Amino acid sequence: MKNKAVFLDRDGVLNQEMGDYVCCMEDFHVLEHNIEALQELQKRGYLLIVATNQGGLAKGWYTEEQLGEMHQHLRSIYHEHGVEFTDIYYCPHHPNFTGDCDCRKPKPGLLLRGIEQYNIDPAKSYFIGDRERDVEAGTAAGVKGILINSDQPISEVLDLID
Repeated sequence: MKNKAVFLDRDGVLNQEMGDYVCCMEDFHVLEHNIEALQELQKRGYLLIVATNQGGLAKGWYTEEQLGEMHQHLRSIYHEHGVEFTDIYYCPHHPNFTGDCDCRKPKPGLLLRGIEQYNIDPAKSYFIGDRERDVEAGTAAGVKGILINSDQPISEVLDLID
């Protein structure tokens, strides 16, 4: 039996969009208004998987350690409310610094990795993001993309998810 998942972009979906890269903990603000919606998705049987471009790593604007601290903080805040992320995938590349890769959205590499690793049925899965590239990555992976505005409550699109 295959799993179903909701893939989630990070910046602008799970934490506040800053307009550029979130490079340090001081700028990393979790969107707690999404806690109830994510709880609901878990109750519906969805795995929650983060898929995020982190080109600031390639640019040297922050380190893997700093990124790890931000992701641990993200997990911790949501965990306090019973929300568990199955995994957090990130693309550390940037085309101007590291060339082409298969994991930087709009390419589907991050999603395909999750689909394979967690035995996910793409046809029963979704990707919520605040950029067109998120929807494109979802489509390329066979997952239904849902475009929201940056920092928009996920509760406003729950009716789009079976």
